[in-house]
Amino acid sequence: MFSKSIRTVLAIALSILLIGLAFAAETDKPKKTVEPFEMNNRIGRGVNLGNALEAPSEGEWGVTLQEEYFQLIKDAGFDSVRLPVRWNAHAMEEPPYTIDAEFMKRVDWAVDNALARDLPVMLNIHHYNELDDDPAGHKERFIALWKQIAEHYKDKPDILMFELMNEPHGNLKAKPWNEILADAIKVVRKSNPDRTLVVGPVQWNQISQLKNLKLPEDDRNIIVTVHYYLPMKLTHQGASWIADSNDWLGTKWTGTENEKKEITDNFDIAAEWAKKHNRPIHLGEFGAYSKADMESRARWTKFVVDTAVERGSSFSYWEFCAGFGVYDPVKKEWHEPLLKALIPRE
Repeated sequence: MFSKSIRTVLAIALSILLIGLAFAAETDKPKKTVEPFEMNNRIGRGVNLGNALEAPSEGEWGVTLQEEYFQLIKDAGFDSVRLPVRWNAHAMEEPPYTIDAEFMKRVDWAVDNALARDLPVMLNIHHYNELDDDPAGHKERFIALWKQIAEHYKDKPDILMFELMNEPHGNLKAKPWNEILADAIKVVRKSNPDRTLVVGPVQWNQISQLKNLKLPEDDRNIIVTVHYYLPMKLTHQGASWIADSNDWLGTKWTGTENEKKEITDNFDIAAEWAKKHNRPIHLGEFGAYSKADMESRARWTKFVVDTAVERGSSFSYWEFCAGFGVYDPVKKEWHEPLLKALIPRE
């Protein structure tokens, strides 16, 4: 028989072997990928931090992000934030298309303020107008921007999501967008194999264009986004960037059956598409401009919210504190009718 000392050595060796085998078995397990429907539930009821980092320069459109905004959003009951960013205005125009380091730090600050409050944050490329105008000419730069963004944030928590492009439109039609999108997803997946991505169809993320959106069947960790601003005569009355929109001033939304049907019909199309393709839907933007009367704005907003949520969608209201805003940064108070339309109260 073995001596006591030999038995002790063998016991230690066996213990080490068992620990090693257990560790190997654990590390061999495939990493759990976040389920996109679960992530969509976490997004829940969100708000856009608009008119800030997607302006040509922050502050140029009247909004400079403040740390207190993130806590206000959290305390009001919002579940998440969408962070629009105009990366293309802060990157080299020639290869290697390097993003300005100081601007990256500013985006880091915003992302970290959301994450510190356990707010899922949807980070996008916003207002890349040159890509909309000339898809072939800007594809390489677009891909290079995403390569940098993805590698920079690859170690962030999984509640940071990447939305690849806000509202593709113009010359960025379905065929070129689907081709660019496929290549962009491949580049992002090299550094972020398990991160949730958010993508939408062409023509400003219109629901009617979902039928033309092509996604990789083997990549299921994708949330599909749509935007909704109908009827435009209500939601964009008096908007300076819309020609002749002053003619729409005074348009109201009273909630007639026909008015409601226009909305439910659109969201039924989105819900049917989502069911057919087994993809979650996020309503990434919707809102009515401040030139509309508050009663109509709140009534329309609540109906859109209720219609989307009933069909399983998360949402991000457009937006926090500018022309469509739910918060008044001068008076430092919420527009209560809008807030109540967005966040149900007990």
